[in-house]
Amino acid sequence: MFDHLGIQVSDVEASLKVYLRVFAAIGMREAVRFPVGDGFVVGLAAGQGGPQFWLSQSTGVETRELHVAFQAESRAVVDAVHEAAVAAGVEVLHAPREWPEYHSGYYGVFLRDLDGHNVEAVYHGSPA
Repeated sequence: MFDHLGIQVSDVEASLKVYLRVFAAIGMREAVRFPVGDGFVVGLAAGQGGPQFWLSQSTGVETRELHVAFQAESRAVVDAVHEAAVAAGVEVLHAPREWPEYHSGYYGVFLRDLDGHNVEAVYHGSPA
């Protein structure tokens, strides 16, 4: 359904560093960067695909919470995202576990980014 998603953040460079570090296990990388006004916009991608997740400078005083989930290839990748988040000092909302209320085999970790967004790494596989 979705082609891409953009979120506004208070500090693009700081957020970029956190996202690249925490989601390295899913292959997240900076795909494109271009100037906009006094700042810039960064497009992030995973694998060989084009940018699907965009970070731009907040234009408002207040940022509203957003939830976004990044697909992981395995439970081990979800666990690696969790470990990277802890090492980076990122707030962990929910440690990796199965979430059967979503569906059988749903395994995810939920984090809070620098701007209060709820970000997740999820694997859709078989239950343990």
